[in-house]
Amino acid sequence: MIDVLPDIPRVYTALAEWIACIIYISILKRHLRRSHLVLFASLALIVQITFLVVTDYLSLAFWIPSMAMAVILMFIFIYKSTQLNFLDAGYFTVKAFVLAELVASFQWQLHNFFWKQGFTDSLQEIILLILVYGSAFLAIWFLERKHIPEDGMMNVSRRELVSVVVIGVAVFAISNLSFVTSKTPFSGQYAQEILNIRTLVDLGGFTILHAYHLQLTDLRIKHELRAMQYILQSQYTQYQQSKESIEMINYKYHDLKNQIIALKAETDSDKRHAYLEKMEEEIKAYEAEHKTGNHVLDTVLKSKSLYCIKNEITLTCVADGSLLNGMSTADIATIFGNALDNAIEYEQKVKDKEKRLIHVSVFSKRNFIMIRVENYFEGDLIIEGDLPKTTKRNTYLHGYGLKSIQHTVQKYGGVVNVNQNGNWFELEILMPKLN
Repeated sequence: MIDVLPDIPRVYTALAEWIACIIYISILKRHLRRSHLVLFASLALIVQITFLVVTDYLSLAFWIPSMAMAVILMFIFIYKSTQLNFLDAGYFTVKAFVLAELVASFQWQLHNFFWKQGFTDSLQEIILLILVYGSAFLAIWFLERKHIPEDGMMNVSRRELVSVVVIGVAVFAISNLSFVTSKTPFSGQYAQEILNIRTLVDLGGFTILHAYHLQLTDLRIKHELRAMQYILQSQYTQYQQSKESIEMINYKYHDLKNQIIALKAETDSDKRHAYLEKMEEEIKAYEAEHKTGNHVLDTVLKSKSLYCIKNEITLTCVADGSLLNGMSTADIATIFGNALDNAIEYEQKVKDKEKRLIHVSVFSKRNFIMIRVENYFEGDLIIEGDLPKTTKRNTYLHGYGLKSIQHTVQKYGGVVNVNQNGNWFELEILMPKLN
């Protein structure tokens, strides 16, 4: 490396990388409890400083591998401390690394400026370090927290992660090129020039990453809105189709009742009479089924019941539908349609048909409406963000059914909670009573 000026002390670099990780960990959904996080963060700082200080005296050939290892340590710190998946953790690691390079470079540039002015006292150097790191990282924290989703999940694709990694590598390579060699068209020749290049390139790189982040966030919001609108429309369409189908079935059963009356009048056979009595009882049972007091809920339940019967799933319901009479048709179809679709989709995978069970209940609890949809569940429930971890291959589209339920319930000032109770998965909705 060129001996034009002393490079950033490795302790400063390690501290910047550690604080950059802390910035994002504090914003994202954390995996560790606070006490455990403090211990793990302290260990991460010790490891980061030790590694960079030990590798400071290695030859140039080991410089890039040692920096790559430092980035890996940052990734482990972020990945183990948060609820991010592998790709998202890699994405935020790159952002944290470029941020650390920017702040460390900016601080060192100020240090060299004041050093030339005669401020060489160690205490002054520490104060400058605290002031620059504190103000710069705090400003970035306020900037980033406004543009990171509440659940912390970016759900970046492999292509998007590769793009971010390429940007990060390019920024690091160009900003540090002058410290490796001066024999390129892009290298600086003088100390101040080299410092300016590094700081400005790091600033440009972080700006590019932030702009890319805003673009990804905007695209995901638009995609999520489209997906939720599709699900809302789909559930309402299903409701309309189910309503028409069930009305046709009701007409058929009404005709069948008239036929039974006619057949009774034509014969006195005890056997035929008993058979007809049985048919009439079945019709009465059908008419009484899912009469909750809300015709929209009745229609949704009847539609899902017919599907459950076809797929050998037992669906039971105890519901006071009159509690939902102040809710719109589309909202009732969205809540119960999505909840039952999710439950049915899981129960179809249960091999033991005796265990394919779904139960729906709607009741009042003080001044609130409680909606509970339960289904038999095998294994352990794992929550990622606010959603159960999916077993589907396409995780990008995961959770929009539940998100549409959350969006609908929030319109009425309610909350949604998912949990596991033994071998039961429970979706609970609590809303204030409707006027």
